[in-house]
Amino acid sequence: SLLYLQEPSNKRVRPLARVTSLANLISPVRNGAVRRFGQTIQSFALRSDSKSPSCTQKSCSRSAAPTPPKRRNSVLWSEMLDVNMKESLSTKEIKRQEAIYEMSRGEQDLIEDLKLARKAYHDPMLKLSIMSEEELNHIFGDLDSYIPLHEDLLASLGEATKPDGTVEQIGPILVKWLPRLHAYKGYCSNQLAAKALLDQKKQDRRVQDFLQRCLESPFSRKLDLWSFLDIPRSRLVKYPLLLKEILRHTPKDHPDIQILEEAISIIQGVLSDINLKKGESECQYYIDKLEYLDEKQKDPRIEGSKALLCHGELKNKNGHKLYVFLFQDILVLTRPVTRNERQAYQVYRQPIPVQELILEDLQDGDVKMGGSFRGAFGNSDKAKNIFRVRFQDPSPGQSHTLQANDVFHKQQWVNCIRTAIAPFQQSAAAAELKELPELSEESEENNPSTPNIKAQKRQSVMSGITEMELDESMSECSSIQDSEEAKGVKTPRTSFGHRKTREKQLSGKRKETLV
Repeated sequence: SLLYLQEPSNKRVRPLARVTSLANLISPVRNGAVRRFGQTIQSFALRSDSKSPSCTQKSCSRSAAPTPPKRRNSVLWSEMLDVNMKESLSTKEIKRQEAIYEMSRGEQDLIEDLKLARKAYHDPMLKLSIMSEEELNHIFGDLDSYIPLHEDLLASLGEATKPDGTVEQIGPILVKWLPRLHAYKGYCSNQLAAKALLDQKKQDRRVQDFLQRCLESPFSRKLDLWSFLDIPRSRLVKYPLLLKEILRHTPKDHPDIQILEEAISIIQGVLSDINLKKGESECQYYIDKLEYLDEKQKDPRIEGSKALLCHGELKNKNGHKLYVFLFQDILVLTRPVTRNERQAYQVYRQPIPVQELILEDLQDGDVKMGGSFRGAFGNSDKAKNIFRVRFQDPSPGQSHTLQANDVFHKQQWVNCIRTAIAPFQQSAAAAELKELPELSEESEENNPSTPNIKAQKRQSVMSGITEMELDESMSECSSIQDSEEAKGVKTPRTSFGHRKTREKQLSGKRKETLV
């Protein structure tokens, strides 16, 4: 006991205790598996310490801190150079080498995290029967298959590194390697379903306890499981930034200039393809979760959708929460429901095809919201952040006044809907303008002294053409100018003197026909 009292007070054993306390998750029969898992966790902690650039007294003492740091300790490339080498390089070249080293170090960190996700999460949960193999495969996907991919790039960068630590040319390596990132299409497309399953499994007490204990362990760097599973995606979007940084510090006459520009074009194309595939997968994921109360609600445009432009929670005029989906060709309003612990979406009213969709951007206070909504707006009872969607044809009688959480989300919805209906507005406007020459001929045939011109009433909301806009379009033809003047409409092409003469000729003969 005397030796125990004389031990230094800074001795830390708590992180190890946290790891070995995983034994509480299983029956005593599985103690051997827990013991092996504890040893695995310890090996990860020791390995991460040994892989640091230099195990100085400062870094070792930091590992003994009560709260482990979330991020790895990184060393800049320039900090590893001796003074003579540093003086022989220009500032621009040092920054270029820093950017190349950052890419290499990032690959090494990614490989370690992918291996950690497998050994510290997947394998223990499988051995302890916390999740089934099918569930784990659905959540983790083929994560292991990407480790050799990144190891190849890291090895190529290592071979290109000179003894002094510099890399002369990196462009050819990247141009050859970057197209292989298309392999991530499947993994990224499955992320939405994987996240949903993981969130569902977190309701299980054993899963929740296991993940919490891992989160409190030093090896996790205070990152949860999903953060590790999302690391490949976040790495993908960093590649264009890293390449542009290398290109920015590369001299104009360097042979890497054109090759790096080609590499940037390649990675942007890869990301575009991955995003397209991920968007299609997300769209199909939500389509499969739709429930129809009536066969009339089913629309082939829903099943045929390949893109989901916008989706999220809104409230209707009665204060009920709706989950709204704007697919590429149709707007679907739903009510969130739970079926056997799984999220589903019950279609509410009749879906509105985009080509028949009318959008009204309402001002704050234009509509008073009813139902349980009243208390949210105090005494004024005036709603904010609202807009209305409805059918072009009023016969179905469907109109939905919707409210977003804030002005930002309202603007997002308004912009998305406007973008979706814009092609149909343009085609409708073209159809209207196509009829204008016929109107012009009819106007020329009539005697100006006895005009019987009647303004045609049109749906201005859908076509985007008001009566005045139509008159302005007609004024571009000389024959239409006469009819405009007969209606008393001033056109920008008509001079003051000419207008005055025409008014004298028509004085006492015309009738006001504007409606």
